[in-house]
Amino acid sequence: MLFPKTLDYYQIQLTVMLENERYGEAMDLLRFLLQCQGQEERHYDEWRALLEWLQAAFPQYEEAELQTIREEEEDISEEDMARQHAKSKLAQDDGYADKLLRTVMEGPLSEQTMLALEQLAFLDVPKVDEELIGWLQTKVLHPLLQFRVMQTLRRRGVQDIIHFTRGDEEVEVDIANVPLKPEEFPLQIVQILERVADQTEVHEPTLFYFAQELWIQYVMAVYGTRDYQSMLEQNDAMADIWAAALHMTVADSLGGSHDEENTRSMYAVTGAMRFRLEQAYRSMKQFVSAGLDGH
Repeated sequence: MLFPKTLDYYQIQLTVMLENERYGEAMDLLRFLLQCQGQEERHYDEWRALLEWLQAAFPQYEEAELQTIREEEEDISEEDMARQHAKSKLAQDDGYADKLLRTVMEGPLSEQTMLALEQLAFLDVPKVDEELIGWLQTKVLHPLLQFRVMQTLRRRGVQDIIHFTRGDEEVEVDIANVPLKPEEFPLQIVQILERVADQTEVHEPTLFYFAQELWIQYVMAVYGTRDYQSMLEQNDAMADIWAAALHMTVADSLGGSHDEENTRSMYAVTGAMRFRLEQAYRSMKQFVSAGLDGH
């Protein structure tokens, strides 16, 4: 049962979605409204007719919704399978967790390292948390490997705030907030990449493609550091600075050089912000020169 004010709110939301061509969201809202009971029959008729029209006019949104559902189901089944596999291995071998920990901590950094971390995420062995946290806090690790370990700890349900060294600074990370997927990063991180998209997507699509690849790697590598915190500032100038630094770094990788004055102008980075831009650019260049994959 929807109260009159709630119904009005949903009707306004629906209008806004249609005006902004957010047809997939509009279809979802209409399905929800059709499930609500106690409304006048004319409302149901209107919602049903509109939903049918949207489905016929924009089938691609319907297909996208079905694809999302399929992917979510696949994710769930893959995770369940991984959990079952780990449980089975542990039942067969009491030392399985120790073997995985040795692969991660003592072996050369390789695909096996990442696979072992994935399996450790599903093992119900409490000491794994202590071992991984201790390893983070006592060993010098590649920043991307550090991030993978943080993700493993989050998947294991760790809720602690841990302190360790990233690069040349001490960081404090709340494991419960570590993103497991790119879309889980805060909106400010996404908006920086969108600024680069605005400037490059049409005229320099190759640059934007590599910018996407570099950005997610770099953000994982600096997660929790001062650089990362600066990206989260509710500040358009800081977003412009990071977007310009990303543009310059990728331009260097593709063509060997960049036109700094032109790029600063493109992202409205004024003279007063130039020093901060140079810092961001230097940080990103150091990451690229160290190697993206950490192998």
